[in-house]
Amino acid sequence: MTDSSAHSLAAAHLALGYRDRRIIDGLDVEIPAGAITAIVGPNACGKSTLLRGLSRLLAPAEGKVLLDGKDIHSMHTREVATVLGLLPQAPQAPDGISVADLVGRGRYPHQGWFRKWSTEDDEIVHAAMEATSVVSLAARNVDELSGGQRQRVWIAMALAQRAEVLLLDEPTTYLDITHQIEVLDLLVDVNKDSGATIVMVLHDLNLASRYADHLIAMCDGRIVAQGAPTDIVTADLVREVFDLDSVVLPDPVGGTPTVSAIGRHHRLSP
Repeated sequence: MTDSSAHSLAAAHLALGYRDRRIIDGLDVEIPAGAITAIVGPNACGKSTLLRGLSRLLAPAEGKVLLDGKDIHSMHTREVATVLGLLPQAPQAPDGISVADLVGRGRYPHQGWFRKWSTEDDEIVHAAMEATSVVSLAARNVDELSGGQRQRVWIAMALAQRAEVLLLDEPTTYLDITHQIEVLDLLVDVNKDSGATIVMVLHDLNLASRYADHLIAMCDGRIVAQGAPTDIVTADLVREVFDLDSVVLPDPVGGTPTVSAIGRHHRLSP
């Protein structure tokens, strides 16, 4: 379900790449406001490049990214940062920084000459740490943590920003299945409680289908299909996007599509 009062994010005729290599060319996309969108596709298909473009981290070679109808590259950095939050792949923390200090940096876009750190900021940071189960790690240095712990700390920082558009590049990386579900459940809670628009790159098509309201399936820098998971996830789509034979059945938990891959050493039971 979309929220007409939520911030809009879209791209028009977008071209993105690195140096002389064009990854995405002439792409148009509109992110459903107030919904959870998952971008899926094989490695090197342009998923993360698209997310970097939408977040203003990567300048387009052509076209525009539009936040509330305005070219995001014409907007002031602080204006963008108070609306849009990004959790990139493999973010790097400053040496020696504590968990509490890193999560607190999520509040920086809200500070200014007339808006200093407040009790409300403390409460927001603590709530973000509680939601991601990292309160017990508050005094520890980030560089001492396991990969899964660090990922939860970075998500806490993104939540502390209280961005109304939240972009996450593979937020379940390094997490075991229990913590993957916890993080995705948390993002659903954030979406339902605040109406935030959430866009995330996921590798697991089954989890993407279960948790996303809207899927964008990419291959070779283009959008192959987009829409509700129940509308677009089929064996034909999996074959086209992932070059993989599969059977797609309803998930017994949520009724969303679940993909069972057919490998060389397996075949369909009679």
